[in-house]
Amino acid sequence: MKKTAIILISFLVVLGGAFLFLQNVNINRLGTDKYYTQIIGEGKKLEERATSGEVYVRYEYTLQAVKEDGEAKTVTFTSQNQLRQQAYLELFIKNDKGVTSYEEIKGDKVPQKAKENLM
Repeated sequence: MKKTAIILISFLVVLGGAFLFLQNVNINRLGTDKYYTQIIGEGKKLEERATSGEVYVRYEYTLQAVKEDGEAKTVTFTSQNQLRQQAYLELFIKNDKGVTSYEEIKGDKVPQKAKENLM
C-alpha cells in the first residue's frame, strides 16, 4: 500500500511539474537566437480560405533584424494582426525554422549596438 501511494504521489508530482512547465515556458523560444527589429511599413496582407469558406488573414513582414552584437540579416515572418508602426520587436529565430516567436518590447530594451544598426 505504501509503495502504491509513493508511486502515485511521484507520478502526480511529475505530471504537475510538466503541466507547470508547459504553461510557463514558450517552447518556441528554446534554442533560438535573439534578434531585434523595428516595424517599418505595413505588412503584406495574406488571405487564405478554409474548406469551410472562412477567410483567414495574416500579415507578412520582411525586415532587417540585428543581433545584440550587431550581426544583421533579413527575416520574413507572419502575424495574425497588423503590427504597430515603429514598434520594436524581439525575434526568436532558429536556423532551420526561421522566426518561431516574437514579442513587442520598449525601445530602451533594445541593445544599443543593435539599435544603431537598425537606424
